[in-house]
Amino acid sequence: MKFIQFLKQGNTSSAVSALGNVLIAIVKGIAAFITGSGAMFATMVHSIADAINQGMVFFGSALAEKEPTKRFPSGFGRVVNLFVLLAVIVISIMAYETILKGWEIIQDPEESSRFWLNVIVLIVSIGIDGSVLVKVMLEIVKESHTKVRGLNFIPESFKNISYASPPTRLVFYEDIVATFGGFLALVTVIVSQVTGNYIFDGIGTILIGVLLVGIAIKIGYENTIGLIGVAAPKRVEDKVVNMILDDHDVVDIRRMRILQEGKNYHVESYIELRKGLSLEEADDIKFRVIEALMEDPDVDDVTLGIIETDEIQHWKRTEK
Repeated sequence: MKFIQFLKQGNTSSAVSALGNVLIAIVKGIAAFITGSGAMFATMVHSIADAINQGMVFFGSALAEKEPTKRFPSGFGRVVNLFVLLAVIVISIMAYETILKGWEIIQDPEESSRFWLNVIVLIVSIGIDGSVLVKVMLEIVKESHTKVRGLNFIPESFKNISYASPPTRLVFYEDIVATFGGFLALVTVIVSQVTGNYIFDGIGTILIGVLLVGIAIKIGYENTIGLIGVAAPKRVEDKVVNMILDDHDVVDIRRMRILQEGKNYHVESYIELRKGLSLEEADDIKFRVIEALMEDPDVDDVTLGIIETDEIQHWKRTEK
């Protein structure tokens, strides 16, 4: 029972994508075995990599939601970054195998059989990957608290990807490559059949491998800085500043640091209060500001110090 509750905390996009990719990988594997298509093999490998990665990331995202303990007082937020980096290793291995397969096909091109089976499987694959990608785009919009109408969620998902959680970003990037890779494989299968030059099958396979390398570098970089500890995006910082300065007893912020931990943010700050307050009043104001900040679903922890104003303005409200 506890384990089920634990899993329910995991990232939904990762779980859906992992299950979808298991199904796609099985279908592609059967088709690749029957037809001998290199491009089909490449997309199968990609689907296997995606399923493994997103399964690991789903588990990591659930673990990241665990409450802080005595031994780990800062919580487990960065654990998800570690799991994503493990996923990057899997992507890199799969990319190498894919490029190697493509080079073998170029060296010794062979006609793949059952052309229409390849085409049908790839079209179904593109449809499934595309539907998962749409779901992830909607998840990005939700996590970034962006209000959109109609198809505006597509450009807004690209615009606000930096505000999404690490697992959601991984699924987003991987599904872009999966959808485009499936389309690329479909094109190379058709071109190879029409021209009779099956070297295109190998070229398409290598290109898919190169795409995997690119996504591994991108995701690896983002999660490495996440493990080190990265500052919150400017929009998040501006929101926190406004929330603090909205309190009528707070006149300024002397110092502030907002650290991103997984999908959440830790706020540390010294705030300046108006002159003439008693220690008891100042303490009440501090806890009032902390409670206001903790109401934000993205803020996981707040540490505030209070200090009397030096009458020098350090921070200003930004336009909402």
